[in-house]
Amino acid sequence: MARISGIDLPKEKRIEIALTYIYGIGRPSSNKILQAAGVSPDTRAKDLKEEEVSRIAAIIQKEYRVEGDLRREASQNIKRLIDVGSYRGFRHRRSLPVRGQRTKTNARTRKGPRKTVGVTRKSNPQRPTAAPAG
Repeated sequence: MARISGIDLPKEKRIEIALTYIYGIGRPSSNKILQAAGVSPDTRAKDLKEEEVSRIAAIIQKEYRVEGDLRREASQNIKRLIDVGSYRGFRHRRSLPVRGQRTKTNARTRKGPRKTVGVTRKSNPQRPTAAPAG
């Protein structure tokens, strides 16, 4: 099984698709990496030779920021926005949409399930009841 950047690539998939399982690598990057490594994109991940895997891993390590480093950089960027006190940081802190979407309706993915807001009645046992009509 091919293991690159700490990720086990799926065996049955073509290597051009299997590389996209690594965070930070999409289809275009995958094809550039394979072209630079001299590996056919149609090869299945299980059919790769050890030498091909090491060439691919070396190219990824040298030219791309992937997995932990990329996730860390993204979280630091968000933390910086929050610390600076920017509008975008404020929206991140409140878990609201950051890029200008409407929130009166929609935005359920960011806001979570609806919370009912309205009148809540307390049960009061000493409440006088209406006198019977008679």
